[in-house]
Amino acid sequence: MSNVLSKILGFFTGEGFKHYLKTLKYSLYMILHPFDGSWDLIHEKRGSMAAAHTIVILALLTNIWDMRFSNFMVNNTRWSEVNILMRLASILVPLFIWVLSNWCLTTLFDGKGRFGDIYMATAYSFTPYVLIGIPMIIVSNIVTKEEGVFYTYFNVFALIWCVFLILCAMMMIHDYGLGGGLLSTLASVAGMAVIMFIVLLFFSLISDAVAYFVSIYKEITMRIS
Repeated sequence: MSNVLSKILGFFTGEGFKHYLKTLKYSLYMILHPFDGSWDLIHEKRGSMAAAHTIVILALLTNIWDMRFSNFMVNNTRWSEVNILMRLASILVPLFIWVLSNWCLTTLFDGKGRFGDIYMATAYSFTPYVLIGIPMIIVSNIVTKEEGVFYTYFNVFALIWCVFLILCAMMMIHDYGLGGGLLSTLASVAGMAVIMFIVLLFFSLISDAVAYFVSIYKEITMRIS
């Protein structure tokens, strides 16, 4: 037990933790300098997977907290009807499919980014959502109904900022120009739709096959009996 505690304390006081904090803090630089920040994030190793995971977790928590603690005047979600696991999956699954789709397509068109690079850049691009979303949850509980429109404006602004950062990041890590970055991003979104269609079709076929064999089994057991 003492060895485990010493290792934990060693991590939080060692160079590894300092590097983690430095890479997490770098997200603030990236959102204000999207082009240079995205380039250095990958090519100069200014980011880390640990920081990327942290930002994704904070984005998930922000989304959950928004549903739970925002004023009902700006968010009419019924907390009792929320399935947290499904909510988390509705964010994580599209994130994974986006990274997969972008990686597959850019590999075909001489993109420079690796799978991990795309994930890291996308995760860092969620930073505005966290920085704006959490204060807006607090603000939503102290504003009037008429002032609640600012809650919507700021959240929409955060999402637009995130999309802009993702576009800039894709341009930098794949070494594309503006046209190539826009085209690859739009193609990746279309690729996401194709992947989701294939996955749904696959599970639909599996479900039909299982139902077919179950019906045969029932038929056989009925005839035997």
